[in-house]
Amino acid sequence: MVNISREHARSIIKQSGGRIFTARNKKKDGTDRAMNCRLHVSKGVKGVGLKYNPDDYNMVTVFDMKRNEFRTLNFDTLYQLNISHESYEVVE
Repeated sequence: MVNISREHARSIIKQSGGRIFTARNKKKDGTDRAMNCRLHVSKGVKGVGLKYNPDDYNMVTVFDMKRNEFRTLNFDTLYQLNISHESYEVVE
């Protein structure tokens, strides 16, 4: 497993091109969450948009493949990323 910074993890996710990846992070209540997710999903989008910019809060909106819904991934709590058959440990 390769150690990467949070900014490098952000760039890897943003450049994923819609490929499915697994992100592990800590939720607000302290439990772990593992999401199989992807970017650039337009199914179910109503065109209203968010009331805030996720980049302002160090987050990105992803589509959770297991729950079949949109979620925000917080880069401050991200600790592991698996994408394109590579495993990364996100360190500070």
